[in-house]
Amino acid sequence: MKIFEVKDHEPSLLPDGDWSLIWNDEFDGDKLDDSKWYFRRHLFHKEHKAWLGEEGVEFDGNSNIIFKMVEKDGKYYSSQLQTGENWYDRPGSKDTWNVAPFRQPKFLHKYGYYEVRCHLQQGDKWWSAFWLQSPNIGTHPDPKIAGVEVDIMESFFPNTYIPHFLHWGGYGEDHQKDTTMDEKRSARREDAIPLEKGFHRFGVLWEEDGYTFFVDGKQSGPKLTSVSSGAEQFILVGTECLGYRDHIPGFHRGVEYEALPGDTFVVDYVRVFDKK
Repeated sequence: MKIFEVKDHEPSLLPDGDWSLIWNDEFDGDKLDDSKWYFRRHLFHKEHKAWLGEEGVEFDGNSNIIFKMVEKDGKYYSSQLQTGENWYDRPGSKDTWNVAPFRQPKFLHKYGYYEVRCHLQQGDKWWSAFWLQSPNIGTHPDPKIAGVEVDIMESFFPNTYIPHFLHWGGYGEDHQKDTTMDEKRSARREDAIPLEKGFHRFGVLWEEDGYTFFVDGKQSGPKLTSVSSGAEQFILVGTECLGYRDHIPGFHRGVEYEALPGDTFVVDYVRVFDKK
């Protein structure tokens, strides 16, 4: 790995090679840069009750965006950001096919190195993630055309991350997946990898023949070559509180989860690099 310096900010850790920074957000301001991000508010054509807009984030004046839990009447809410959106998230009209008007993406890209530097949440009531998604996943039998969900960082349990996953073919009967785990199963608590408290870097090298994941500058698991998207995809980063939908690995905890007062998920930067 090599150090890539960014003026007045923490450096990136990149795979060997000659790289150009082509897109980034250092979160320097006091509000969200809406030229780069949308708040994600919908899931499967419906408004997702757990997701907030501006109310779920704040800025600390030290180049960090802070995702926080908001409690209302005993229920918890938080925010999630994206640079584009899925076709199946957009809410359609009740009088026509359930496909909403197209919204111009803020950023779509394919191949290169994608990196986040973040401080994971410490509580057990929510989870955080950083991943890539296709606007058209599951709409074509060839994932090179339809795209692949690329889970670079998922933290379902306090101050841990689970092995990395790929998903393609949509989310119904045609769904397929691959993972850097030795056993090809859904992630459980026993699969979570602990980290020391503090900021950590998570990244993926997306190439035409597959995906290589990195944590703090070290390769994390084997390169996954079962599939690789050839479609431009968008970035998501953020959080979701538990209790609003089933069949999420983080729900399988075996113990009742609790909120930790004042708990946050903090993101220092998101960056995208291309090889020169």
